[in-house]
Amino acid sequence: MQIADIGNVQIHYRVDGDPGGAPIVFANSLGTDLRLWDDLLPHLPAGLRIIRFDKRGHGLSSQPPAPYSMGALVRDTEDLLDFLEVRDCVFVGLSIGGLIGQGLAVKRLDQVRALVLSNTAAKIGIPSIWQDRMDAVQKGGIEALADATMERWFSKAFRASPEHLLWRNMMVRQPVDGYLGCCAAISGTDFYTPTSGLRLPTLGIAGSEDGSTPPDLVRETVDLIPGSRFELMRRAGHLPCVEQPAEYAALLHRFLTEMGHV
Repeated sequence: MQIADIGNVQIHYRVDGDPGGAPIVFANSLGTDLRLWDDLLPHLPAGLRIIRFDKRGHGLSSQPPAPYSMGALVRDTEDLLDFLEVRDCVFVGLSIGGLIGQGLAVKRLDQVRALVLSNTAAKIGIPSIWQDRMDAVQKGGIEALADATMERWFSKAFRASPEHLLWRNMMVRQPVDGYLGCCAAISGTDFYTPTSGLRLPTLGIAGSEDGSTPPDLVRETVDLIPGSRFELMRRAGHLPCVEQPAEYAALLHRFLTEMGHV
């Protein structure tokens, strides 16, 4: 575990795998930290420099006062990758991480060679929905959203197992200001126009039981980028890398192989 001091924020990050390998960067969802990818790592191919991080207001990164802008989240990531001297990475972004990936690819094509847009969209929800969620958190804490969020995040079968409680606990223990800040960033983001201008290898991944970013929404965004590919994971929700890590890694492995990144 390490901290990158990039000025107005300090970003917690971790690097695994081959220090000299081809870089792959993972950006996680709202209400989770970099442990989202833990079960995936053993299934990834050798020879990768695997970079994970906690976005501002989450995990062990610093927590500026809310609200945050998507521009700030993209800039944090850009500065972290500059700090780590990363170029030509494959950027895997899930949910808000996918929004960050789209913004970064538009801004820094030298940093991003290819995108994996997982359980995300160019625009997620509408401002009134996000305002309702922020109001609920301000009144009752993140706990007020936890049960409904688990239903959107996970398939019915996974919710029947005690393992889903780990993710519920992770969500409710995130800093409230960080959660609210990122809700505001999502609410204010519409990347349909910039994302439609992207021209880079792109893989879209959706879960058939995803209640946050349903498959048709993911496909609509991925289809904005010519030559992209879309994969649907059956019996998986919003966090398929948690429910089906081996299957998720297999999709990544195929994509990386086709690109010559491994």
